[in-house]
Formats: sequence, structure tokens, C-alpha cells
Amino acid sequence: MKALFLSVILLLVSQKCLGDHVLTYLAVAVSILLLAGMVTHTQNGLSDGFGYGVLVTGCDSGFGHHLAKKLDSMGFTVFAGCLCPEGPGAQRLVDEGSERMKILQLDVTKEEHVKLARDFVKSNLPEKGLYAVVNNAGVSDWGEIEWSTAQDFQRMVDVNLVGPIRVTIAFLSMVRATKGRMLFVSSIFSFFNCLNMGAYSVSKRGLEAFADCLRVEMASFGVQVSIIQPGNFGAATNILSKKTSQDIWNEFDGARKLAFSQKYIEKACDYFQSMCSLGFKDSTMVIDAMLHALTSAKPRTRYLLVSSMDWCFFYFFPFLPTYVTDAVFNLSSMYHKREVMLYS
Repeated sequence: MKALFLSVILLLVSQKCLGDHVLTYLAVAVSILLLAGMVTHTQNGLSDGFGYGVLVTGCDSGFGHHLAKKLDSMGFTVFAGCLCPEGPGAQRLVDEGSERMKILQLDVTKEEHVKLARDFVKSNLPEKGLYAVVNNAGVSDWGEIEWSTAQDFQRMVDVNLVGPIRVTIAFLSMVRATKGRMLFVSSIFSFFNCLNMGAYSVSKRGLEAFADCLRVEMASFGVQVSIIQPGNFGAATNILSKKTSQDIWNEFDGARKLAFSQKYIEKACDYFQSMCSLGFKDSTMVIDAMLHALTSAKPRTRYLLVSSMDWCFFYFFPFLPTYVTDAVFNLSSMYHKREVMLYS
């Protein structure tokens, strides 16, 4: 885009100042060369993955499962990390994939799993090496902070933050050797601090901080680092928590039952489920973004993946003053119902 912008400016200036002078034609020639260079640079991305390996975590279902299949069809040797290698998701990858599809048992919270996975990948690297690691494995849950325990936060952080850190450190030297790519699947909740998503937001905000620091360090080695920020894709994945309002209520002690009425818990649960049902029903947008981050000559540092209607709101939200971002939530009817129903 910079080359295109420079070309247009050059043409406008030459036309304004030089009219039909011969230098105008020189400006046109330079513009064409700049545009050709831009096109050539764009075409330097990977058109196929033959000879390259990619590690993808969380391939039992959801984004990881679909990405593993797509990468396999493009010729990559896919190391698909699965929590349950004997489960239906992993078996579908084996049945529908090529001989390049390698299934690994990989719980990212377990150091021994990561070490074994690293040894396996090293022993089975294709000729061009490990080109990318996609840190996709993650869990989600919802609930207000006072409904949660420290253990709830610990579990979320162990999977969504410490897990990717553990995997990255183990495989980084291999990716560095190929000047490859590191991908991190985050969420809009890394910056959108709304009700009921406290633990999830903490884990994803930390993940983005880690990825940002890694990007700065890896730039010297030619390794590209990208962050994927999906919006509401709950219906397209298997990440949604299946707990009911009764499950939440049963965990409350007397003080919390006094502050949060059972009717409010039911209302909050219904509202959460209804909002999730309004999201994307398939993961095509996310998979396309991942593929661009992996194969484009110029991957983006962040991919914000929301509906066209929501894009402006979420794009500018992180830059707004805190008093404005907090006030946004007062527009929700659920927040007004919450105030009325507390202590009722």
C-alpha cells in the first residue's frame, strides 16, 4: 500500500507541476516499477506448504481442527496437537487427512506433553523444517468475578496463557531456523472488558502482552508474530461452557445468595446463551485470517474478526477513554436489569 500511495502522489505532483512535460512519463514509469515491486513482494508468500511443518494446538475441534485439515490439503506436514488423540476429532483428522497429518497428544498445561511433542516434531520434521506454530488451544468460561474462585482463574490462565508460553519456548528455536511464523489465538475480550468474562479476559490480555513482546524480539530473526482476535464464534466452536444457572447457584455460599438472587442468575444465563447464539455459525473468517497470517508475504500483527457492523466499534474501543468505555455498558438493558435484581 505504501508503494501505491507513493505512486499516486508522484503522478499527481508531476501532473500539477510539469503538465505534459517528459518528466511526467518518467513519473509514470517509476510508478509502474513501484507497483510491480509491490505485486512481486506480495507474491513472495507461500503458495503451498510442501516441505514445511506446522504445529497446531487444540485440534480436537473448533478452529484448530478446521485449520489442521486446511493446512494438510495445502501440502503442509501438520503436527496436530490433541487433548484426546483417541477422540472423534483426532480420528477424523486421521481418516480424512493425508499421510502428512501427525496426531500428537498435547495438553499444553503439562510440561511432559510439550517435551514429548517437541521430540516427536524434531524427529519427524519435513525437509524445510518447522515453519509455524499456531497457539490455538484454549478454554472459555463465563461468570462474574464474585461467582468465581482463584482456582477458576488459575485454570483459565494455565490453558490460555501459560500453555502457549510453554509451547512457544519449546518450539521457538525451530521456527527461528526457518524464519517462520508464530500465531496466537486471542479474543476481542483481551480488550473488551465486559461483564461475566473476567477470567477469560485476564488470560487473553496476558496472552497478547506475551505475543507483543515476542514480536519485538523476533523481528531481528525474521520471524513474524500475529495475533488472531475472534469475536463471537461460540456457536462455531466447542469452547462454550455448558454450565446451567442451577450449577452456578449451587456453588454459592450464603453471602453470595443474598447479593445475587436466583432469578438474576437465571436471567444472566439466558442472556449469555442468547448472545452466543447470535454469533457466527462457522469459522471460515477465522481460518482465512490464520491462513493469511501463515502464508502472506506481509502478515498483519492483529486480525480483528467481527461482523462488518461491529468492526468500527471494536476497532476504536481500545483507544477510547476509560470513562467512555465503562459508560458503553450502561446502554445494555441487561445492566439495568442487573441493578434492579441485585439483593432482591
